[in-house]
Amino acid sequence: MSPQGPLETQTDELITEGTDPRFATIDQLPIRDLVDLMNEADATVPAAVGRARPAIAAAIEATAERMKAGGRLIYVGAGTPGRIGVLDASECPPTFSTPPGQVFAIIAGGATAIVSPTEGAEDDAPAGAQAMDTAGIGALDTVIGIASSGRTPYVVAAVTRARELGALTVGLSCNPGTALSASAEHPIEILVGPEVISGSTRLKAGTAQKLVLNMFSTIVMVQLGKTYGNLMVDVKASNSKLRKRALRIVRTVTEAPDAEAIAALEASGYNVKQSILMIRLGIDADTAALRLEDADGRLRVALGEETR
Repeated sequence: MSPQGPLETQTDELITEGTDPRFATIDQLPIRDLVDLMNEADATVPAAVGRARPAIAAAIEATAERMKAGGRLIYVGAGTPGRIGVLDASECPPTFSTPPGQVFAIIAGGATAIVSPTEGAEDDAPAGAQAMDTAGIGALDTVIGIASSGRTPYVVAAVTRARELGALTVGLSCNPGTALSASAEHPIEILVGPEVISGSTRLKAGTAQKLVLNMFSTIVMVQLGKTYGNLMVDVKASNSKLRKRALRIVRTVTEAPDAEAIAALEASGYNVKQSILMIRLGIDADTAALRLEDADGRLRVALGEETR
């Protein structure tokens, strides 16, 4: 018997482990009906996220303040939540040119667990706590623990240890009153209800987690000056598609012809912000780089459109 009671009792109390009678005959339904049913179930997720908007906004505000001071954003999870964290973190360098280590994810079981299930790793609480020490978690960092159940030992231990180390802690789960919520300074509970396949939290719960992490990484980066309006001006133009995107952004902001925009991009090493400054202010790449540095990377400030 577990210290918290019989395992069966603990599982039965979780909304995410519940059984919804609406889905009881899915093994007998035609494919078109299944598509409709799953689509209807998925459509309820944004509303569930919406009900948690105050908690999400408060956590993002606190995260942005720490990151403005040089802090890092770290996702911690096991299984599907861990993989969702890895996915969101891995998109930050190409989208926002984040430096190495500014945004990253820690998954129970290590890199192998991203593609090969290591489900037992989620029960290793000491490893979760040790991961925080290994990552050098400190007072400027934000650690977001992600667990559909809200009780995954690895994640709860990681968040508990991160809070002891002075980090801002967020607990993202899909059940009410969880151990993860109790361990975090900012609990976020997205109550999506039972899954189409009972207990398969890669479905609605996973979608909810991705939506919330989209908000975190996007809104924090906007606050850090990584966009100009809704334009991805810190894009890392590392391939043909992204170089074309960089060109479109420069043309959109400056209204310069292709030849001038391409020349500025090539002179700046395909730095979109510098290229915009070069064209708009009539300066060279080095001067644009210095002006951008003086503006803490904020294009509007560098252009003189607003003050810090």
